[in-house]
Amino acid sequence: MGDRLSSARVRAFIGRDEQLDRFDQALSGDPQAPFAFYVFGPGGIGKSTLLRRLGDHARTSGRLLVELDGRFVSRDPAEFERAAGPFLDVPGTVLVVDSFEHCQWLESWLWHHFLPRAADSTLVVLAGRIAPQPQWTADPAWAGLLHVTELEPFSEDQARSLLALAQIRPELRDRVLRFAGGNPLALSLAAAAGSAGCGREEIWSPSADVLRTLLTGLIGEVPTAAHRRALEVAAQAYSTSEELLSAVLPEEDAHLLFSWLRDLPFMECTHQGLHPHDAARETLAADLRWRAPNAFVTIRQSLADEYLRLLRESSAERVWTVTDELFYLFREGETLARLRTWSREDEVHDRPLHPEDIDVVLRMAEETEGAASAELVRYWTQRQPEAFSVYRLVSTGRIVAFTARLALPAPPDPQDLATDPVVAAAWEYTNANGPVSPGDHIGISRFSVYPERYQVPSRVIDLSSSRAQAESARARGRAYGFAVFRDAETWAERVKGTLSDTGARPRVGEHTYGLFGVDWRQEPVEIWLRRFISATNAPVRSGPSPVSRTVFDQSVREALTHWRDAGAFAACALMRARLAADFSDPVEELRGLLRQAVDDLAQDPRGAKAREALTAGYFSGAPTQEAAARRIGLPFGTYRRHLRQGLDLLCEALWQCELHGPATSS
Repeated sequence: MGDRLSSARVRAFIGRDEQLDRFDQALSGDPQAPFAFYVFGPGGIGKSTLLRRLGDHARTSGRLLVELDGRFVSRDPAEFERAAGPFLDVPGTVLVVDSFEHCQWLESWLWHHFLPRAADSTLVVLAGRIAPQPQWTADPAWAGLLHVTELEPFSEDQARSLLALAQIRPELRDRVLRFAGGNPLALSLAAAAGSAGCGREEIWSPSADVLRTLLTGLIGEVPTAAHRRALEVAAQAYSTSEELLSAVLPEEDAHLLFSWLRDLPFMECTHQGLHPHDAARETLAADLRWRAPNAFVTIRQSLADEYLRLLRESSAERVWTVTDELFYLFREGETLARLRTWSREDEVHDRPLHPEDIDVVLRMAEETEGAASAELVRYWTQRQPEAFSVYRLVSTGRIVAFTARLALPAPPDPQDLATDPVVAAAWEYTNANGPVSPGDHIGISRFSVYPERYQVPSRVIDLSSSRAQAESARARGRAYGFAVFRDAETWAERVKGTLSDTGARPRVGEHTYGLFGVDWRQEPVEIWLRRFISATNAPVRSGPSPVSRTVFDQSVREALTHWRDAGAFAACALMRARLAADFSDPVEELRGLLRQAVDDLAQDPRGAKAREALTAGYFSGAPTQEAAARRIGLPFGTYRRHLRQGLDLLCEALWQCELHGPATSS
């Protein structure tokens, strides 16, 4: 079966000859060939397809292949190292890491600590949406060992070959190519839908609207209402297993539905379940939210219920993954935007406190909160050492922060009350607002000390918050949950709608602290979560649903590509964006907006060269990018770098215009 799959991939594979040749050169043992290959580009550009092809080449050459998916890589470098173990021990191993942008925080650690320990004759391939950090491409030590490739859209000949191979009717190919351009995702979806899925007047385009049309063509008539609901679950869940379908749709045949989902062309099979392609997921979710907003909310609530059950009942190893999947449901909400960073910069991983960590923790506490607070940290490390977590930078292993989540049974210990004013304030609040029954307990996130980012939204607070919520969902007899912040006024605004300000302001040494809490007896975790979900559901607009940022950026690039083709430009996806909604002469006014936006880049020192590259590449009439580079007197590589920067700056400027309207001059 593996041979048949490999043969099918060979027959269907289009282009990417340079990447295949360089990789085959390395497989053959050429001493001049690279050791590390880094492939990057936007979603849907064909990175995963290329990696599967490279993997086939590695197997054919007799190499051991280790494949990892960045979406499911642990935050702990040690876990990554265990998963990729043969790369360090078995000569000739090929390590392939897809979706690397999801574990980009590992990059410094990889270059500094992991890759230099590779076994003899090994190779590594990384693929993601983000370019590697400049210091690696500029490092002379890596110059001959690292090969970086930005994947480009297909050429017209390659795109036509793909459509011909898929047996798309000749009379439809020009329309598909005009609007899909060289985008491999749009072309592949069109090819998978086939000629039977579109009428003679069908118009193809890699916009949200047309992706919905493509998805309809791929799925065809959804067999039953149950199949439709299964698709809606997969669009919202981070990954969908058969067990998840069975829990969320208990009256349906989960095995049948899962098998149907797995056969859909835009579904990827991972070790955690089915994972829709990013663009397909965005399209499915946006369409559901616009078409059936009540169903969207119902599915989200059902998923939340199941995640809560897993939080309470699953193993300790699984629970933290469930917490991340739970918060993934809410990622677009205003509340989480206030509380969480969603940043992968300075990524950290948490571990239990060990005796050798205590001196570091005490020093951090004294430097950040003072000697009195440090003494309380010492007290609690002796009373509840298991409550503490230390956070290490993934890149270096250095301890940068610690937190403590205390569990305090009722009745309170008099020694605790006499020693810690914050804990005493928490118990005083419970006594005044609903005493805790003997045998029950309160939870309090007592310390959160990250000196470099003290009590501002950070990955440390993200992880500690995820664990605190998981503990609250799993705990039996937890009456209250509390959090402690020194900047009480700021955090009162941030936690609004999730925690109540108790009004207590206990003093420790020179500082006062705000105490925020929730009574889980009055508002169980399930009710709190449902209210949380309700707060994240933005009002649904009437009319077509708004496009995602990814699709919007594709639309900008499409408009530039069709600049000199009046008919194609008039039909481009950007014409349907909100920023063009009020134009009286849409074509000319959109062209004017694009030209002005490009010219405005020159106002920023970073944008002067970017403006020249965009003007030469799209507006000057140069027949090729090489000709555009010659026109402005730049080496082709330098021109490409300025062009990429210009596209990024232009898309950002136009996105702000899409969200907030055009800037008005004073």
